[in-house]
Parts: sequence; C-alpha cells; structure tokens
Amino acid sequence: MRYQITGKHIDIGDALQTHVKTELGAMLEKYAGRPTDALVVFSKSAHEFVCEATVHLSTGLTATAKAHETEIYASFDSCCEKMDKQLRRYKRRLKDHHKDRTEPVELIGASSYILAGEDEASENEPETLQPMIVAEMETKIPSLTVGEAVMQMELAGAPVLVFRNEKKDGVNVVYRRDDGNIGWIDP
Repeated sequence: MRYQITGKHIDIGDALQTHVKTELGAMLEKYAGRPTDALVVFSKSAHEFVCEATVHLSTGLTATAKAHETEIYASFDSCCEKMDKQLRRYKRRLKDHHKDRTEPVELIGASSYILAGEDEASENEPETLQPMIVAEMETKIPSLTVGEAVMQMELAGAPVLVFRNEKKDGVNVVYRRDDGNIGWIDP
C-alpha cells in the first residue's frame, strides 16, 4: 500500500509518519483486504490540529475521515477511529462487493465548474442570467451499482454523488434527503 503523509505548513516528522503507517495499516487490514493507497494530510486551524485521511480501496470505493484535536497524534487517532467506525459499519457490504467486482471501478472524466454566488448586497437585477464561472476543474465519475453508490456516498461523507449506473448505462444521482433517507435520481 502506498502512503502519502503530508502537512500544510507543518513539518511531519518520521515518528508521526511511522505511527500513521502502523496504525492505519493495522486498522485497514481488519476491514479492507487490499487498500491501494492512503492520503493523510495534517494542518493547523487556530489552536487545533486537523487530520484528514482518504483511503482508496481495491474495490474502487473511497473512505474519508476528518478530525480536530489539540494535539497532532490525538487528531490522527480520532480520525482513524472515525474511519474504523465507517469501515466496520460497511464491512459486510465491502466484502460482498469485493466478491462480485472482479475489476476496479471504471472512472469517466467530466468537467466540473464553480459558479459565483449571487451578491446579496446587489439589489439590481443581473445583466444576464448566465452565471459567472469562477473555476473549471476535471472530475471523475465512477461506474457503480446503486448500492455501491450509496455506500460510496456514505463512506465519503458527501451529501450527493453523481455516478454512471452500471445496470442502465446512464448518469444517476444519489443524495441525502432532509428527512434522513437517501434519494435516487434515474433520468
């Protein structure tokens, strides 16, 4: 497994890197079978240390966790506990999908745009209805079943996930509804 352990404006020492590799490796061995790579980023927010961890699993799914603590080791341990809880919750489904899926998830490239929000101070009508594009990026759309898409959305902690439905070969969306249920859009 490949580890990428970095710090934003923080020096990450060898002891912390070793701690991350051993703890994360031990935790992932219980649930994930063959994780491909892990990205752990440490940063500082006011007086707290922030740890963000992303692990790509061999099934093509991604698990993400984030934690804030006053000490850097505690922030990683808390982040690792959150990821452990996520993977424990989905362990049976991860193993079931791993048996069914023989090759990794196919990813399709797509354009992603960030649009400027409406200026609330402006009381005048906009000159045009076309929004201003602030940024343009490349994103990946995975080919998943609906069950895998819901699990991926939950593991990533995302409110919405756009995916290509493997069964119908069309673009679908799953999202978390206000009532706590999951919505599925299949055009």
